[in-house]
Amino acid sequence: MALNILMVLTSHADLGDTGEKTGFWVEEFAAPYYIFKDAGVNVTLASPLGGQPPVDPKSELEDFQTAATKRFDADSEVQKLIANTVTLSSVNADDYDAVFYPGGHGPLWDLTDNTDSISLLESFVAQNKPVSAVCHATAALLNVKDTNGEFFIKGKEITGFSNSEEDAVQLREVVPFMLEDEIVNRKAQYQSGADWHPFAIQDGLAITGQNPASSELAAEKLLTFLAK
Repeated sequence: MALNILMVLTSHADLGDTGEKTGFWVEEFAAPYYIFKDAGVNVTLASPLGGQPPVDPKSELEDFQTAATKRFDADSEVQKLIANTVTLSSVNADDYDAVFYPGGHGPLWDLTDNTDSISLLESFVAQNKPVSAVCHATAALLNVKDTNGEFFIKGKEITGFSNSEEDAVQLREVVPFMLEDEIVNRKAQYQSGADWHPFAIQDGLAITGQNPASSELAAEKLLTFLAK
């Protein structure tokens, strides 16, 4: 029987007060999406507001193109799917085997404290189903509690966009918080590899990737977990 994976994208388009745009990072959606699809997984796309999630314009620059982003650009079928994401409030963890959150800076603003997202993730955890996120989307896990009322990531090895990577893109003063710091504040064990290199980690039900280069690895870890 085919697996069902839910992918949750940001609906947030404004990069703080800079006047610049943000959203989801194309590679962090495209690479996992095709790993799932090529493995025969049924993928459902959701976002807080439903409809077309905003794309981070920087992720469309030539420097950040990969085989997966090029495939995405040429794939009219997936363009239609992404233009019609379902609203996050309408999805039920019962219908899926796992959930995956692609990053981009958007999730820092609209998925960290989002009550629909938090309750959805708590349902996945309560049902012993894996929750996965890459880059800034690890923020979606920050305020999730386990069945004992403790922070879900407390004591776990977790990664996400590092302070040094945030400094490298010169957005420390723009983002609402530094993700690495907040992971540590939840008493998780923050782990990272070299900046911009693939690094993903699994600890129990949590599977997290550090940066855009880690999205494929995080997706593969999720499939490996589900195959067990």
